[in-house]
Amino acid sequence: MKITEEKIDYPVEYIEIKSPRYIGDYAIRVFFSDGINRLVDFRPFLESSLHPSIRKYLDEVKFKDYQIVDGNLNWNDYDLIFPIEDLYKGGL
Repeated sequence: MKITEEKIDYPVEYIEIKSPRYIGDYAIRVFFSDGINRLVDFRPFLESSLHPSIRKYLDEVKFKDYQIVDGNLNWNDYDLIFPIEDLYKGGL
């Protein structure tokens, strides 16, 4: 008898964010519906942006005020949102 390990790969379009946790310093540990979790550092993205509607999230109080909407990490009614695929890969 041969034992093999079966790996189930979920297409990213079927993966949702289940329970993000703010770690500090603009980093969020993102837990996905397939059991994977990633630590995503948003600081470089926020600091490199020149757009005021993005830079306003350098205010940590505003940044920490996110929600899960339709399986996505969302700030202020889609004011700031990132593709799940990028978050799943651990980057932006």
